[in-house]
Amino acid sequence: MQALLDKILRRVVTQGRLKVRFPDGTRAAYGSLPGPDAELELRDPKAARRIALNPNLAFGEAYMDGAIVPVGCDIYDVLDVLVSNLAAGRTHPVLGLHARLGTALRRWAQFNPASRARRNAAHHYDLGDQLYRLLLDPDMQYSCAYFPRGDETLGEAQLAKKRHIAAKLLLRPGLRVLEIGCGWGGLALTLAREHGVRVTGITLSTEQLATARARAAAEGLADQVRFELQDYRTVEGPFDRVVSVAMFEAVGVNHYREFFRTVRRCLTPDGVALVHSIGRSHGPEATNPWLAKYIFPGGYSPALSEVLPAVERSGLIATDIEILRLHYAETLRLWRRNFAANREAIAAMYDERFCLMFEFYLAGCELAFRREGHMVWHMQLAREQAHVPLARDYIADAERQIASLIHAS
Repeated sequence: MQALLDKILRRVVTQGRLKVRFPDGTRAAYGSLPGPDAELELRDPKAARRIALNPNLAFGEAYMDGAIVPVGCDIYDVLDVLVSNLAAGRTHPVLGLHARLGTALRRWAQFNPASRARRNAAHHYDLGDQLYRLLLDPDMQYSCAYFPRGDETLGEAQLAKKRHIAAKLLLRPGLRVLEIGCGWGGLALTLAREHGVRVTGITLSTEQLATARARAAAEGLADQVRFELQDYRTVEGPFDRVVSVAMFEAVGVNHYREFFRTVRRCLTPDGVALVHSIGRSHGPEATNPWLAKYIFPGGYSPALSEVLPAVERSGLIATDIEILRLHYAETLRLWRRNFAANREAIAAMYDERFCLMFEFYLAGCELAFRREGHMVWHMQLAREQAHVPLARDYIADAERQIASLIHAS
């Protein structure tokens, strides 16, 4: 199987340079064109066999198990060589077979009834608040930040993201807001504090729920912001606004119509909604099998071509769509930096294998946004098109206004 792996690498890696030390002591180098450079040691012949037969799953598992060790670099550098070549269209029949199989089975993989959705959420979000406090900004925003200048700190960029979303929601004091997928409560509390709205936030994570409720009580906002452990399909309106940030990736392609019909049902006739989600620029594919197994079971980042038909059939109108391209790559870079700075503490909380898994996750995801056309889309929705301004100037105006008011206070 080492011979098959060698053939795969020779066919895939042409840009940059990847040096490999194989378990039998032989060495090989792949690639000659300009590009990133990395070296790895493959220590286990069984791992070499698994990688040759199922590269997309087994490569990450081999890294987690210590069978792949970067040499003179880190896993980001190794993945950069591989991802850059795959993004340039380099492939092999083994990779093509797994890609077709994943696409064929993705509707089954993303079948997400309420019971399965709860288990999927617990898998990742109930790992313990302390991990996320070490990884994220102080407000614990676990989604793409917004870098309008490009040099913002993580905290500044996450605040900019929240205010960018708030501007698109056209908020005013007293409005009722539903947040589908409230995380640890940061967005809901910001909207209540800065705009005087009343927010109901729902989550499927018991740990997120406890933290969000504690934060609301600590800030004296428990009467204005309510958090519930609830599936979006069971929510009853009406709400003046609906917002969902980084939850749509867990909905599943089978349930898009149900999601948008729920949003429409919950909205008042003059209501406005904003959905923030990871997407892909190059059309429908399947979730990477390693990511689906170890990080986000049931997760999928859709192409807009998969989303818009469900919006059209829901009775909602897409009133604004914005694409954020490299913002998530920068967010993940800063998360990787935080993880590295706190690695010793995280290893003490979990173990070395967990740290290797999380490093692989953060590096791979950052490269998906830098090299493979992943992006974030914002879709503003309304039941009636006249309830959103005709031009987009109001978004920047609202952001400037809230920033000046907060600064003055």
